[in-house]
Amino acid sequence: MTSQTLDQTPGPTLDQTLDPPPTRGRATSARSAAGWAGACYVAIFVLAMFANFLALDAVLQPGDATATADALREHDGMFRLGTTAFLGIFLADLVVAWALYVLFRPTHRDLALAAAWFRIAYTVVLGAALGLLYAALWLADAPAELSGGAADGGVLLALQTFDFTWVMGLAAFGVHLVLVARLLWMARGPRWIATLLALAGLGYALDTVAHIVLADYESYATVFLAILAVPSIVGELSLAGWLMLVALGRRTAPAQA
Repeated sequence: MTSQTLDQTPGPTLDQTLDPPPTRGRATSARSAAGWAGACYVAIFVLAMFANFLALDAVLQPGDATATADALREHDGMFRLGTTAFLGIFLADLVVAWALYVLFRPTHRDLALAAAWFRIAYTVVLGAALGLLYAALWLADAPAELSGGAADGGVLLALQTFDFTWVMGLAAFGVHLVLVARLLWMARGPRWIATLLALAGLGYALDTVAHIVLADYESYATVFLAILAVPSIVGELSLAGWLMLVALGRRTAPAQA
């Protein structure tokens, strides 16, 4: 009888094998994840303004290595603060990737995971590119054997390579925004925010391709900025606002589609 009972005991199903039972412990709630994502999104916007203004716009003079190196030496302290702001963006983006996955996981787990991975890919590229900002600092204060035009040219090359590497990463970020837009649409969130996010994502991808294809990209930079500015700024700021409303219970958290 014992042998017969053992033989009739059902084994684990395929679903149970592929999806093991959740571990014990308190999981992050959707509202908490929305709060983390919204707060970090706001932090990213603030840090990005400082980072671009202090680390790049105040220093980088395209085509003029001497002026760029002199500006970096003159504004060394501000440049370091801007680089620190980029570091803050790097860390905050990782939190946003995790929080959005937790938030949209009930809507579509695989799509939410893909969105998280694309944002992480962009963030890793940004983090690696930060080494180029440090290289520019080192070259600006280079030892005597590297002084002069060689060091100044290295400063300009490091900053322009950082800028281009960041743009390459933004292609992955654009895919992330398109996936988040799809998730927001499936979760019956604000359709107008989803539309703006999708347009921003396509704009980022288009801008990256333009950097590669157009030899005289600077001649069209204003056009691409106009294409990106409205959907990216309005769409992502609106997403941050919606996330904060979800965290406060003013809006319904995404559920299973």
